[in-house]
Amino acid sequence: MNATRMGIPEGTMSDSDFKQSLLNSIGLFRNVDPDSISDLLQRCGRIDVETGQVLLSPEKDNHCVYIVLSGELQVHLGTLESTKVADLGPGSCAGEMSLIEGKDPSAYVVATEACHLMVISPSLLWQMVERSHAFSKNLLVVLSERVRSDNEFIASRLGVLKEAERHATTDALTGLGNRRWMQDMFERELKRAEHSRKSVCLMMIDIDKFKYVNDQYGHIAGDQILAIVAQSLREHLRPTDMIARFGGDEFAVLLPDTTLPRALETAERLRMQVSEASPAALTQPITISAGVGHALPGDYLDELVHRADSAMYAAKAAGRNRVVQAVTE
Repeated sequence: MNATRMGIPEGTMSDSDFKQSLLNSIGLFRNVDPDSISDLLQRCGRIDVETGQVLLSPEKDNHCVYIVLSGELQVHLGTLESTKVADLGPGSCAGEMSLIEGKDPSAYVVATEACHLMVISPSLLWQMVERSHAFSKNLLVVLSERVRSDNEFIASRLGVLKEAERHATTDALTGLGNRRWMQDMFERELKRAEHSRKSVCLMMIDIDKFKYVNDQYGHIAGDQILAIVAQSLREHLRPTDMIARFGGDEFAVLLPDTTLPRALETAERLRMQVSEASPAALTQPITISAGVGHALPGDYLDELVHRADSAMYAAKAAGRNRVVQAVTE
């Protein structure tokens, strides 16, 4: 091994101390007695890797462990263009997982600068394991750290995916479920209700004269009103009730385990609560019109939405600021 490459000045300590310090600078050899594996170390290979050269990849077999003596390697999952997951500087190793598992590497390892590497063949690796308990322990530590690092990366990727999924199903302005979320969750609840023979109702709610508010006070005021209505729905409905922004200034609320009379009472209470939540800057209170429908046996969500939506438009046609029960044929 080259002491200068590892950053250890020669001639400042005894030969045995020098060898021990040199080995301790490499994770796999920390606290390993130099004399116990000196002959094996002499049989290890050395290679130079140029900047940009790919050392390991999922496309080719790996049969060695590589130890960085100088330079730096980077690890990428998926593709070489993906974000790096680790830097491997002097003293670090690569290739140990694929060698021990007998599988192709799971990542790309590429040199970000010219590197000088020690190469340990499988037979030498297992001989080192047999000769030194310290080496065996270090190898286990390296493997466990690699597994932990992989798990943390997977967990972080899952977090990103979950966050992306949340954004894909959440309305950014109100924080409620969006149309996509509604289609999935409401349909599931309808099937559950039919299977358990439980009553379920749907409210379709529209903000009265919302276009006038936007034109008179601006879109910022309109967004504020949408947020106020959404908050009123959240505050005055049960945790089991499902609320979605259907689109524009229209909201949908599914009420599981709720009879039609109870759903009509809930809609009327919400109508009054929204009016009381109006901001002082408005010359007139916020009002809503609501249509309430009861799910029939074999109903699809689109059918229930159509009936409740028709009732909501009937409420608006009758003068707004009221609740109308859907007509069942």
